[in-house]
Amino acid sequence: MIRINLLKPEAKELPVEEVRREIKPPKMSLIYLLVVFAASALFFYQRSAFNKEKILLEAAQIEKNKLSDVLGKLEEAQKLKSLFERKISLINQLKPHQQVAVRIMDELSKHIPYYVWLSEATYDKQKVHIKGKALSNNLIADYIYSLETSPYFYNVNLLSSTQRTTRENQYLEFAINANYVLQPESESPTGEDVSEVSK
Repeated sequence: MIRINLLKPEAKELPVEEVRREIKPPKMSLIYLLVVFAASALFFYQRSAFNKEKILLEAAQIEKNKLSDVLGKLEEAQKLKSLFERKISLINQLKPHQQVAVRIMDELSKHIPYYVWLSEATYDKQKVHIKGKALSNNLIADYIYSLETSPYFYNVNLLSSTQRTTRENQYLEFAINANYVLQPESESPTGEDVSEVSK
């Protein structure tokens, strides 16, 4: 008698280890390939960025070299500007005092009596030092008194008076110290006498 099996034949079950071996794709080689590709792409990207930066740096260096002359001229102009500003400042400081020497010489010569000669006059920090010659002490005293009447001088003091003789001529060498007033109270800022203005 013949048996016929009409049921589907069952699939043979393979052992679990064999199934796993067959399904396992080559993952490690794919990962290595992706890593190498990513590293290559990153390398080329970095190289490209580095080349761009290098080109920009070279362009900036060329521009800097072009502007170095302009920077040198600008620095020189700044130095000249500061020098001129210092000179202008000094002139502005001296300008109010430019008439001082003229005024002092005018006052000294206006009050000098006959037979008195001045040999030196110096002005420093509103102090006037006068040296000269006279025939007598009375003439020196007259000069001191005359200077004290000037509105520009005060504290007029005799520092020394020495007898000198040259070729049978006798005279006195004297030194006088006085304080100088830049703007006397009796004068207005314009230089006019206050008493004349009030009239």
